[in-house]
Amino acid sequence: MNQFFKKALRVILPVALLFTINAQAQVPVVKTDKGYIRGLSEGGITVFKGVPYAAPPIGALRFKAPQPHAPWRDTLAATKFGSIATQAGGGSEDCLTLNVYTPKVDNSKRPVLVWVHGGSMTSGSGKGQNGHAFTDRDDIVTVTINYRLGIFGFTYLDDLGKQYAGSGNNGVLDCIMALRWVKQNIADFGGDPNRVTIMGESAGAKLESAVLVSPSAKGLFSQYIAESGSVQCVRDINTAKGERDRVLAKLHLTKKEAAKLLTMPADSLMKAQAAATAGVTGLIFFGPVNDGVVIPQDPYKYAAAKKLPKIKALMGTNANEFTLFMDRYPEMKAPDAAAVKALFADNAPMVYKTYLKEVKTLSPYDAADKTFTEYMYTIHNYRWAKAMVKAGIPTWEYRFDYIKNDALKAAHAREMPFIWFDPESKGMADAEKRNLAMNMHKAWVAFIKTGNPNIPELPQWPLYKTDTKPVMLFNINSSITNLKKVFDDKAFPTTVMVFKR
Repeated sequence: MNQFFKKALRVILPVALLFTINAQAQVPVVKTDKGYIRGLSEGGITVFKGVPYAAPPIGALRFKAPQPHAPWRDTLAATKFGSIATQAGGGSEDCLTLNVYTPKVDNSKRPVLVWVHGGSMTSGSGKGQNGHAFTDRDDIVTVTINYRLGIFGFTYLDDLGKQYAGSGNNGVLDCIMALRWVKQNIADFGGDPNRVTIMGESAGAKLESAVLVSPSAKGLFSQYIAESGSVQCVRDINTAKGERDRVLAKLHLTKKEAAKLLTMPADSLMKAQAAATAGVTGLIFFGPVNDGVVIPQDPYKYAAAKKLPKIKALMGTNANEFTLFMDRYPEMKAPDAAAVKALFADNAPMVYKTYLKEVKTLSPYDAADKTFTEYMYTIHNYRWAKAMVKAGIPTWEYRFDYIKNDALKAAHAREMPFIWFDPESKGMADAEKRNLAMNMHKAWVAFIKTGNPNIPELPQWPLYKTDTKPVMLFNINSSITNLKKVFDDKAFPTTVMVFKR
């Protein structure tokens, strides 16, 4: 090697080594209770993807409560999202992972948001919602989680033995296990384990409400945001068994052969699930169970006994929830008794009676929208708000009314892009829409950070009271209204879909 190359190497190698060291220093590494994980820098923040919070619920652990993950020796690369839970179109039973978005890995003790995704408890994943929305600009640590879905997350098998106690609530137990992970580890990601807000929409709101009425979740979060959902999916054991029996029937199995579910191929189980939940039935077929184990009693009795944790709550619905589902299921635009039964099962007669009353003065479409929105969402939202207030929980109520340029009006999930506001979104180019989105997002941020959603840009938002019923109406010009009354069919039970075996 001539002298020129020797001199060049003496200059180049130290510089290359310096670049390598600097590059490695930029890769965020955090020690969790199970081992080190390496994340990545993404859009100016630090993100850890696909972090296991429980052992894979596979093999002998299928249909059982989540178990602690074994420690690992080497640093785990948390740079790709984990597998989504088994669902139509794919996924894996090995799905119990979460994702952490943090402004910076330090000791700042930032407020923490834990997102529970929706999807009728049969679809969706944590990666479906972009954690950057609350982390990039709002200095909040965001955690999005996966949990077991459908037949794997909500099949009642307690009668197969003690080892399957709570099986109908495995999805609930997964959420609780994820919250325990947050409690134990989030301080090392720049978050405050004592300032955790759990938030969900639709099935996510229903699932987190089940978490709320489970004693094992106490102390794991201090605030609760429920969008279009409360405890209306918590069903009795008879209904849970009835749903299981319908899946078994699709597999040509008897009730006494339920144990065969433990070892059957996932594909076979998913085909049976698809058949049992075909059409509008699938909207609310699966859900948590009042099993006396994970959920010890009816949620309203639990709240009345002052057993709820001392939290703060923000909750509400959309004005035209059901129009989204009429768009997906045309038979619901002018439903007959059979269509209503497919959705409400043994609760159908009282719902259909109300629909027939409404259709005397409204079009079939508007009567269906009003009736099914009330029975699926409104009635449960205000019942639960009343129970929360009586239990001493500070609660704020909202209704999303914005309908500009939307054929489905203020339909189910239409509030989501406003709350998860992205300034770069083309869908927010309209000035009025953008302004509403900024204000809704700010209100949610204020609640997550301070426990109060009031911001200067919106009217003063009072706590919900059962006598005056103040509600924030989110629209182009948002306002507070005191509802004269809220819909409540006294005969309608806690659960939307009930099967009497």
